[in-house]
Amino acid sequence: MEENHYAIGVDLGGTNIKSVLIDAKGNILKNLQEAIVDAEESKGKQWKDAIKTMIYTLRKEIDESQVPVGLAAPGVPDQKGQAIAYMSGRLYGLVGFSWAEFINESYLPVINDALAALVAESKIGAGKGANDLIIITLGTGVGGGIMIDGKIHQGYGQRAGHLGHITIDFHGTPGIFGMPGTLEDAIGNSTIKARSWERYSTTKALVEAYLQGNAFATHVWLDSVRKLSLGIISMCNAISPEKVIVGGGISKAGDALFKPLAEFMEVYEWRLGDLKVPIVSAECDAFAGAIGAAFYALENKK
Repeated sequence: MEENHYAIGVDLGGTNIKSVLIDAKGNILKNLQEAIVDAEESKGKQWKDAIKTMIYTLRKEIDESQVPVGLAAPGVPDQKGQAIAYMSGRLYGLVGFSWAEFINESYLPVINDALAALVAESKIGAGKGANDLIIITLGTGVGGGIMIDGKIHQGYGQRAGHLGHITIDFHGTPGIFGMPGTLEDAIGNSTIKARSWERYSTTKALVEAYLQGNAFATHVWLDSVRKLSLGIISMCNAISPEKVIVGGGISKAGDALFKPLAEFMEVYEWRLGDLKVPIVSAECDAFAGAIGAAFYALENKK
């Protein structure tokens, strides 16, 4: 069988490690998942060892001597794309860690997790067939990624795509990078207690109250969605994508998110002629980051 017909992708998240073995068309042949114990004193020994075991297990599934491996993780990769260079506040032991050396590989590409999800969506998901895309991932924080002319755009210093850290309200609270009133602050689950005056501890609980007609929840939720629409429109004015893909756990709110979002887009979007940027839900499942990391490994194999 042709060499590099398969690839392995690993997605190192905040709470779980997910890994996949895919073929060249993106079909998942096997997937694995394990919870993370982020122990500061061990510098991530548990999840590092788990990733090594996952890769070994997936390789045993097929009879190929060389299977490219890619890793997706939060943070900003270094200039060589071989390690995470910058990561704030969690996953102790990740920054500067050489995965290629640890796994005993000559080369192992490392990519930001939101960009990996964008790669997956562009190959087999909601962005298939499009060359210019934006993805926004709504979860504990807000991540993002940009694709231009069919290639992910990482920019100088690999910093491009941190769409959750654009400013929506310059009077707002500074985020983790010091920017005030960010998109992440507006809709990320990490700020839900502050935004709801401690009435709700999760976005899911807020949305449930909104669907039940609670006036306070409606105010908080629609304010967040309005700010999301303004952030999306600002990105569209700068980049003009064919589609905007919205993923992450909060996107599972479905119509409770996408219906008011569409209504706010009607109010604020600059529509030159008949131009209207579609806002679509991500189609790849919770393994999107791992799938994207595998595709990234196929495209960047050495």
